[in-house]
Amino acid sequence: MKKRVFYAALLAAAMAFSPAAWSAERVKIGFIYVGPVGDHGWTYQHDQARLAVEKEFGDRVETTFVESVNEGPDAERVARELAASGHDLIFATSFGFMEPSLKVARRFPNVKFEHATGYKRADNMATYNIRFYEGRYIAGVVAGRETKSGIIGYVASHPIPEVIRGINAFTQGLRSVHPTAVVKVVWVNSWYDPGKEGAAAKTLMDQGADVMAQHTDSPAPLKEAETRGAKGFGQASDMRAFAPRAQMSAAVNNWGPYYILRVREFLEDRWESGDVWGGLADDMIRMAPYENMSAETAALARETEEKIRAGALHPFQGPVRDHDGNVRVPAGETPDDQFLLTMSGWYVEGVEGEPPQ
Repeated sequence: MKKRVFYAALLAAAMAFSPAAWSAERVKIGFIYVGPVGDHGWTYQHDQARLAVEKEFGDRVETTFVESVNEGPDAERVARELAASGHDLIFATSFGFMEPSLKVARRFPNVKFEHATGYKRADNMATYNIRFYEGRYIAGVVAGRETKSGIIGYVASHPIPEVIRGINAFTQGLRSVHPTAVVKVVWVNSWYDPGKEGAAAKTLMDQGADVMAQHTDSPAPLKEAETRGAKGFGQASDMRAFAPRAQMSAAVNNWGPYYILRVREFLEDRWESGDVWGGLADDMIRMAPYENMSAETAALARETEEKIRAGALHPFQGPVRDHDGNVRVPAGETPDDQFLLTMSGWYVEGVEGEPPQ
């Protein structure tokens, strides 16, 4: 299967298309969401991309979405119903939709599937992802410069590699400017549960955290930071409207160009299974404005962002040690994607405790 690496080049090439190549029939496109479109985070950004597809292609496409779908059997049922009801292209937008999507893809070989954040593919099922860890490293740098207590709170969802990788990248950035700062993590075992997320944030601030980070989808932790006079970061989208005095920035997921590209390829009968993992350099992730911080911190954040975009800085550039002192990435080395994709079961130095197994 084709490894889709040069995302920006592919996007530029796809823009030079011939309308005559499009199918004469309206294409039905389905989206499966793990949370509500009003979560103002992860699912909200996917739905903004769906709307961008509608705007780009007009009456050439018909889109459908199903929100708040549980990972597991419920996801399989929804995917099967979409495939059986004439949908030609289905985007499954959560890690836990991987096995259900793959199972349904095998039953419906003429339907194309796209799975976000997964690693299993088939001839009619592609995968795509964003290098979220790049934005989390930048957030860590900002946190390290702005914290007064040296304690950072982190509300985490599920202990999958993506989330562990994010915690570790954040901590790498944090300790690059504040070598003695620590990260305290509370796991809520949910992508979207404002009550649990808010309670976790309160617990962490009670333990001394004056900056909040999160890998959960509601604005609740950031809103709690606003209430307590702490600082924090938005998740997946710009959440400053919910915490105008607390949000320092946010790594904003920019799915729209990818969705438009893949729909165009489908319309032109050029769709192929493959894998995309894009980051700042590919414009698949963007940093929200740097606010509520010193001018010096904002300048460092912009400098760090540009270095990552240019390939001059990697968030896991060695040496990287786990919190037991073991060297995971030797000095002078940069880990490959396989190392990053399978990062699980360990924290870097600076994170308290052990990740759930």
